[in-house]
Amino acid sequence: MTRLKRIAIDAFGGDHAPKEIVLGAIEAAKEMKDVHLTLVGDEERIRQELAAAGDVKLNNLAVRHASEVIGADEEPVRAVRRKKDASMVVAASMVREGEAEALVSAGNTGALMAAGLLVVGRMRGIERPALAPMIPTMDGVGTLALDLGANMDATAAQLTQYAVMGSVYRSKVHGIREPRVGLLNVGTEPGKGNEVAKEAYPMLEAAPIRFVGNVEARDILNGVCDVLVCDGFAGNVMLKSLEGTALALMGELKKEFTKNLVRKLAAAILLPGLRGLKNKLDYKEVGAAPMLGLSGVVMKSHGSSDARAIKNAVRQTVLALESDVVGTIAAELRKGD
Repeated sequence: MTRLKRIAIDAFGGDHAPKEIVLGAIEAAKEMKDVHLTLVGDEERIRQELAAAGDVKLNNLAVRHASEVIGADEEPVRAVRRKKDASMVVAASMVREGEAEALVSAGNTGALMAAGLLVVGRMRGIERPALAPMIPTMDGVGTLALDLGANMDATAAQLTQYAVMGSVYRSKVHGIREPRVGLLNVGTEPGKGNEVAKEAYPMLEAAPIRFVGNVEARDILNGVCDVLVCDGFAGNVMLKSLEGTALALMGELKKEFTKNLVRKLAAAILLPGLRGLKNKLDYKEVGAAPMLGLSGVVMKSHGSSDARAIKNAVRQTVLALESDVVGTIAAELRKGD
């Protein structure tokens, strides 16, 4: 018999909460019978959204009341400490107390990291947890990049921890036998980069991973590595640059293909390929990024997540639970003690 996975969902995190979060949870609960989802937040408003969706009654979908919400512009640590009854904090407490095995939120990234550290707890042997989203690549495989915003700075030792965690995640969750790990740098030669990158290089070579050396940002979309290691500042700048370029490119293609009848006909022929390209670059297809290094599974969805993104976030969370990512990372770290 398949084990039931218990997942808490922050129903009030994200730009389109609670409506899209509730709709996504409904879709996930209908499609995935091996999960039990708990929507956390203002119970009355959640019930209203459930009623608006057709008075949905699902045995694997529940509601947990939380009276407060952490806003996108609030200072993360202060908000988590002061708002004990915030939806995100209550959901994190459910993971800590064993009422849920995982947390999904599209809310304030800094607050989610703070809730992960202060409520769920940090994994032994990890100095700083890392946010690890997938960057789409042209071969469709993608690159797991960490850290992409949880910590602005990182030491060489922390970069090495990121590499080990990322390698385990890609192996266990995505089934890649020996994930290739690259270090984001300004050149591919071993001596390139700032002092931290130079110090990290030999440490990564000695780590229990398949380290393929330095990687330049221009090569990421070509799939040169399965795991990309970097500090949160450089990683977030790179991610936003890629997102901006993709949006601008798709916008220009749309304008060009709608200028006249001939181009519209050409667009109709190319439409399947263009849709495939759009899906490769669409965060909604991935759903959520793990915050690796915490003692429980915590998944961060994009702030603009809609119902489809939330449903896919639940699917990613189920994979992480089935693969016992937390336990496997902890075991790998113990080997180095």
